[in-house]
Amino acid sequence: MATDYHHGVRVVEINTGVRLARTPSTAVIGLVCTADDADAATFPLDTPVLITEVQTAIGKAGSKGTLSATLDAIADQAKPLIVVVRVAQGVARAAIPAEPGTPAIPASGNNAAVPARPAVPGVDGVTAEEATNSNVIGTTNAAGRYTGMKALLMAETMFGVKPRILACPGLDTQPVAAELVGIAQKLRAFAYVSAWGAKTKEQAATYRGNFGQREVMVIWPDLIAWDTNTNKPAVRWATALAVGLRAKLDEEQGWHKTLSNVALNGVTGLERDVFWDLQDPATDAGYLNSKEVTCPIRSQGFRIWGSRSCSDEPLFAFENYTRTSQVLADLFAESLLWAIDKPMTPMLVKDIIEGINAKFRELIASGYLLGGKAWYDPTINTEATLKSGKLAIDYDYTPVPPLENLTLRQRITDRYLADFAAKINA
Repeated sequence: MATDYHHGVRVVEINTGVRLARTPSTAVIGLVCTADDADAATFPLDTPVLITEVQTAIGKAGSKGTLSATLDAIADQAKPLIVVVRVAQGVARAAIPAEPGTPAIPASGNNAAVPARPAVPGVDGVTAEEATNSNVIGTTNAAGRYTGMKALLMAETMFGVKPRILACPGLDTQPVAAELVGIAQKLRAFAYVSAWGAKTKEQAATYRGNFGQREVMVIWPDLIAWDTNTNKPAVRWATALAVGLRAKLDEEQGWHKTLSNVALNGVTGLERDVFWDLQDPATDAGYLNSKEVTCPIRSQGFRIWGSRSCSDEPLFAFENYTRTSQVLADLFAESLLWAIDKPMTPMLVKDIIEGINAKFRELIASGYLLGGKAWYDPTINTEATLKSGKLAIDYDYTPVPPLENLTLRQRITDRYLADFAAKINA
């Protein structure tokens, strides 16, 4: 309060009370794709591009690489915001032979001679896939700019939106998938990857063992859809369909609904046979789901079947458990910017707690959570911590579990025959 002399009336505005937190947008897709014939002005290399009209963007995406097919798969499902980073298709390089006169040494186990020159990265032979892996993964160039998937980290700075649904359809080899999970953790996003190279369900289950993070789901096999560029049926990457469907669910139902058991648009078949039966666990789909591999099935159309992440922490076994945790973390942290550096009075702390609890009540009433509550713990907030400007608010929550296993207990009985005669004579 001002203490200088004043002969008159002062009006002091007191801004206290509950600030209701705003839920962040989750239906934002982040992609890394190739398309050597894409319009370079619309999709410059290694630069995040925000797409607001996916169907229009397809016209600038060319026909080569993965960009056009990925955007088409997403457009079949929804019209979300998409952040795309286009990277160059890798080019194979032959190994550079040793210079003439280089001493040779015998190879182990035979009399053949091999050059003494050690292997030189980028000089010895590189396949097109290996070169593409490096382009997709990206780095920080000499100008300090992020390339490849690392450029997705700049989306919020450039466009004010944060990609929450990540994929590299048709490019997600194991090295790429491993890096994509790291990007997902930094963005508090969720990554959808294929079981790269798997030909059988057993190989897909083995591939799943490469991951233990809660931010990733493995989907196998791919599907079939009509390709208007070739005028023939073609493989449609399951991850491209999955991210489109995920965005659709976020927009229409919410992040608390898993990807599973929702019909896909634009699909005509499965790339590989997957046997499924709703009542029999001993099926291909049952085997894959038991190994935490999500798979597409055909039942009243084509749909994704499976809700499990790759988490090694059982508390985040389901896709929506991870996404709920991510949304709440961002929701409450970002909504409390207003409180930072304000005088830490009991009224301020009450306003913070009530703001969080008000949002919990809204989310519970809307079906996004089963419960949640924030509180002040005096054992954590000691005199010393409060004096140093530190405040800790605790909260807990219960996410909505998906109904994964329904048991119907059927009994045969004759008790309904007891009044048989009475019913006839009634």
